[in-house]
Amino acid sequence: MDRSETLAALRRGDLGGARELRLPDGLTEVPREVFALADTLEVLDLGRGSLADLPDDLGCLHRLRVLFCSGNPFPRLPPVLGACPALSQLGFRGCGIREVPADALPRDLRWLTLTDNEITELPATLGERSLLQKLMLAGNRLTALPDSLSGANSLELIRLACNRLAALPPWLARLPRLAWIAYAGNPAEPVTVPVPSPAVPWADLALGDLLGEGASGRVYRARWQDPAGGQDVALKLFKGVMTSDGLPEREMEACLAAGTHPALTGALGRLDGHPDGARGLLLRLLPAHWRVLAGPPSLSSCSRDVYDPDLRLDGDAVLRIARAVAEAVAHLHGRDLLHGDVYAHNTLWDAGTGAAVLSDFGAASALPDGPLGAALARIEVRAVGILIGELLDRCAAPPDSLRALAQACTEPDPDRRPGLGAVIAEIGRLQA
Repeated sequence: MDRSETLAALRRGDLGGARELRLPDGLTEVPREVFALADTLEVLDLGRGSLADLPDDLGCLHRLRVLFCSGNPFPRLPPVLGACPALSQLGFRGCGIREVPADALPRDLRWLTLTDNEITELPATLGERSLLQKLMLAGNRLTALPDSLSGANSLELIRLACNRLAALPPWLARLPRLAWIAYAGNPAEPVTVPVPSPAVPWADLALGDLLGEGASGRVYRARWQDPAGGQDVALKLFKGVMTSDGLPEREMEACLAAGTHPALTGALGRLDGHPDGARGLLLRLLPAHWRVLAGPPSLSSCSRDVYDPDLRLDGDAVLRIARAVAEAVAHLHGRDLLHGDVYAHNTLWDAGTGAAVLSDFGAASALPDGPLGAALARIEVRAVGILIGELLDRCAAPPDSLRALAQACTEPDPDRRPGLGAVIAEIGRLQA
């Protein structure tokens, strides 16, 4: 059933008992028929329209857990949200929001998306939401974060790219569960020198099949008629819009700055002369049978990837994947880059051999020098440890010492986590 049919069925009263409701774009008000589902409705997507506020009795939807209102012109986050007793996930992206009242924060808030708005300040009480796990704030006008977030001990992922933060608060890298962070495009990010790269004319490329699509762009197979006689490559064409991680041009810069490494997809050059002015990168083309290791997080898993329930790995494959990812991240840190999104859904692998590469630089940021850079790098050690633990959960006979290593990488005290050099050395010892 498409969304317009869903709206018609709702108005006829045909959706009794529905747990999820995804309405079409163009709404000017919330249909009153929605409230007839108060005893069952858990997920509500109001589409993109001209909604500027929500009904005062929204709290009657006492089972509502997830609400999406992105693309509607809300001047502020509606305070009535705080009256919804079960609400834990909010999606208000690209709404033009300027104000976030404290009353708008539900008690059990777990996942808050406020990407691409006009927010200058967040409520001082945000960090008091003890279940807060995922916080998406890229593309706003924030100059500071609430100090209360220093006590956000459940926070695992934060996106801060393209704001106005002159400095990152010192407590940020001390959060015990934080594993994924992006802050590119803030004054706090160190200035980096652009990396020279070959300009590849559009006329030298023959575009092939679409290989995949993400928030920042589409990836195609292409044939590059280079001076050496031609080669097959992957071509990523960027959409040129703000993503939850940040701006595409920052992704391009980071991908080029990363250089080459066997466990990275690697950029071969920039696209030049696209007929529509699109930006693009040429990447190493992986064999056709390589696949992503897992799917991205779901509404229920929040910050954790979703694996095929039938996936089973042997010990050798676990060690190969774990070593490849750890080596890729260590290489990036050595080039003063934080990947920001070390996940199985950004890991491509060969099921036959266990060979793997890390991809997607959409959340990458430049690492500062000194203690702050080292502290930020330890955040990413936790992400590596989480990934290793997930691999071990899918292994019939996991090496005990690798489980201990994964636990060490995810220590709540960041200072007690091993460096990536030690992680790689231990994996190498197990392989030997």
